[in-house]
Amino acid sequence: MEVAYLQTPIGTAEFHGDENGLISVSVLDINKPIGIIPEALEGAVCQFKEYFEGNRKHFDLTLNPKGTDFQKKVWNSLLEIPHGKTISYLELSKKLGDVKAIRAVAAANGKNPLWIVVPCHRVIGSNGDLTGYAGGLYRKKWLLEHESPVKQQALF
Repeated sequence: MEVAYLQTPIGTAEFHGDENGLISVSVLDINKPIGIIPEALEGAVCQFKEYFEGNRKHFDLTLNPKGTDFQKKVWNSLLEIPHGKTISYLELSKKLGDVKAIRAVAAANGKNPLWIVVPCHRVIGSNGDLTGYAGGLYRKKWLLEHESPVKQQALF
């Protein structure tokens, strides 16, 4: 398995993958030296740079996350949430066909191994609150603002 790092505005992205696809992307609170980007991860690192520059709204990568069938079903559903949009955990549970599975859906969402690529940050509470984000709520807020089609302008 290959590893690569990228400095982003909200932490260091750590990529894991190989010729079979991207296995995981996580965010670290510490700086890591960038170093040489392995060929298997060049596309992911390039697309993340474009995302943070505001030039990419959709990732086109081969994904190979490890998880249960249920987790993968939830993660695949997350891929359908459009850039700049949000959905509630309840809506996601309904979309998956079982409103009673809301806790299991939330737990699978929290175990998403592909930070930003599988946009778990686009899932919010039914009342609109930013809830439950493994990377920290300040990152979730930053990502949603970054993706928002309406940018808040400074008053002064």
